[in-house]
Amino acid sequence: MPSTARPREPQGVNELSERSEIVMWVRRADGSWSSRPIWVVVTGGDAYVRAAFGARSAWHREVRGGAQVAVQVDGAILPARLEAVSDPELVERVSACYRAKYALSWPGPVEAIVISEIAATTMRLRVETASQIEIPELPA
Repeated sequence: MPSTARPREPQGVNELSERSEIVMWVRRADGSWSSRPIWVVVTGGDAYVRAAFGARSAWHREVRGGAQVAVQVDGAILPARLEAVSDPELVERVSACYRAKYALSWPGPVEAIVISEIAATTMRLRVETASQIEIPELPA
């Protein structure tokens, strides 16, 4: 029997900094949703994500085209917005956060995610913690 308890919602950006990864949902043009695990870092009171495969990443292209986004943390799926970051100083601070948070466990992937091509996909993550959204179950 499924639990009727509502999943605990994240308490803000500081909680995101404690997560090694979150699940990001992106709504495709056909209305379906795709999901992927994604690393998240926090600096200056804001959360940031990057497309590990650069601007060619499908989710990055969809988001840049205005796709709806949600994030899943602790079972709660919350609406979110992603805003492109172009300030070189901020992009470098985000790179430093990736190194500090992930380099011990994942040195190769971290070095890949901080190169200029990938760093150019830095996006500020704004999570709307006031409401959840329903993501339809994917067929088995």
